[in-house]
Amino acid sequence: MSVARPVAFSRRAALRQAGAPLVAGALGAAAWPLRAQQAGPGLPRLVTIGGAITEVVYALGAQAQLVGSDTTSLYPEAAQQTPKVGYMRQLSAEGVLSLKPNAVIATSEAGPAVVLEQLRSAGVHVTLVPSRYTWQDVGAKVQAVGRAARRELQARELQARLDAEWAQVQARVAATRTTRLPRVLFILAHGATPQVAGRDTAAHALIQFAGGENALTGFAGYRPMTAEALASSAPDFILGTAQGIEALGGPERFWQRPELALTPAYRKRALIAPDALLLLGFGPRLPEAVRGLHRGFAA
Repeated sequence: MSVARPVAFSRRAALRQAGAPLVAGALGAAAWPLRAQQAGPGLPRLVTIGGAITEVVYALGAQAQLVGSDTTSLYPEAAQQTPKVGYMRQLSAEGVLSLKPNAVIATSEAGPAVVLEQLRSAGVHVTLVPSRYTWQDVGAKVQAVGRAARRELQARELQARLDAEWAQVQARVAATRTTRLPRVLFILAHGATPQVAGRDTAAHALIQFAGGENALTGFAGYRPMTAEALASSAPDFILGTAQGIEALGGPERFWQRPELALTPAYRKRALIAPDALLLLGFGPRLPEAVRGLHRGFAA
């Protein structure tokens, strides 16, 4: 089996490293095919909390209604120019209300809860989309934005295209499944201490969707990365994010960590590190992310 090359740290290179083509399926180069509608006095003003939800706004052509988003909303590039209301878990009611939104659409990870209640008390319609790390998460986000933006028809059309793309990806994964699944360890390195992913995480679900096996299933959530965990997990591949590997000093510096020498992945330098939002966002690019991981595991 050939080895995945170490990641390079640009968005385009990160996509290539995961094996995902820059033009992929219904959401490739024409990822946002719908014309933006004009924002009029009768259309709701939207604030989105969560990068994947913001992506849906653009996919539905409702970006003219978007008056603010959180700091995880980085794709498409135009979303970076919207006024920011802070990190999704550390919102302030004053910052959101200053944008005079009619509706806030967020995932269930948004908070604090007291801020969300303050927004409701101020007359803002707040929709929280549960994060269960399933394909249905994507549909829930599409439907929530469609309702809030009054673009239900466009939401149904987008969902039909996404469902077709998802079916194709899953059929491809099933057709190439072998008895011995590649063991994959996900390392989250966006903070001071790198952590590894167990069950009930976005990374766990992505690995399974792409035809791999999470190398750590003895716990739920995330735990600090230790030499013992790496040695016992024996991963064939290390999965991370482009931003996380960059925070650790780049791929060469990453592989210098002594605990990694205990893994089969180290011998092959088998590292896959796509863009974080693409990989973990569970938004309209989820089929693209799974397709890329599946190709990476087969490399």
